[in-house]
Amino acid sequence: MDTAAIVKTFREKGETTIKEGNGKVITFLKPELWKDEMGKDWIYLIFDLFQIRSICVSFSEVSLDIVEFASKPTIYHSPVNKLMSHGPIENGLVKFSLVREPQWNKLLFQLSQPVLAKVGKETASEFQAEVFFPLLSASVKEMFLGPEGEVKIIKG
Repeated sequence: MDTAAIVKTFREKGETTIKEGNGKVITFLKPELWKDEMGKDWIYLIFDLFQIRSICVSFSEVSLDIVEFASKPTIYHSPVNKLMSHGPIENGLVKFSLVREPQWNKLLFQLSQPVLAKVGKETASEFQAEVFFPLLSASVKEMFLGPEGEVKIIKG
């Protein structure tokens, strides 16, 4: 994966597409460029726990521990930070995931902000990655995670 070229394109255009190891095309988008007509099926990708504050309400240590010690890729549905005025918010919740896979985490670190991602039906992409995108595996879990450690499994 040519992370330098991906980062350059993302910073210039605000979005980029990457075909991952399974052949699925993923669109990365700067959150400020998201529009209602793009749909609500986007996920905020973060590379570190501290980024949760920018998209969700303040989390307790229990909630942070749940995210930090999750053993499998997980998509969380959590209450949105009141400072976020727009974005793919549904019923007051946003979806996010802490990406741990080393190469994807490195890319997110270099982008240096929470990024919106969506798996698309496009056949063409700007970049290619041999590494599988972790949120596309069958073992991905989805759960509601409240700021005080409330948990409800959506997909286990």
